[in-house]
Amino acid sequence: MQRHVLSVLVENEPGVLSRVAGLFSGRGFNIDSLNVAPTLEDGVSHMTITTYGDSQILEQIMKQLHKIVTVIKVMDFADMPAIEREMMFVKVQAEGPARSEILRTVEIFRCKVVDVSSSEMTIEATGDHDKLDAILSLLHRFGIKEVARTGSVAMRRSKKCE
Repeated sequence: MQRHVLSVLVENEPGVLSRVAGLFSGRGFNIDSLNVAPTLEDGVSHMTITTYGDSQILEQIMKQLHKIVTVIKVMDFADMPAIEREMMFVKVQAEGPARSEILRTVEIFRCKVVDVSSSEMTIEATGDHDKLDAILSLLHRFGIKEVARTGSVAMRRSKKCE
């Protein structure tokens, strides 16, 4: 199954999120992550939706999204150059010699330690989906206590001058 990152511009009205989510569940698609925030334009919000699935079904969903009156624009970043980032907090067990190893990992991935106690560290990490998965994979051996991820935010890349 292919990973799809959708950008959906919508009018910021009650019920829009429910209608968009309903389209996915009605077609048997799961929303992996969903991020919604206002844009520069008053009354308009930007949704970034990540999902996995068959391209044909996703194409049907995109056509259905266009039919929702409050949807302004829909783009699938799967086949176009885009910038995509997520942010996460990871709370890890951090006692004794493990602390210095965790700090080295934090430095290698250009993360930040944002909270420390005598037995734990909370790390803030920003990057694409694969980078955050890699960080989690390395931190697992220390004992991950909690993870909070924002989900993806994506934007089409600017065209390069030639």
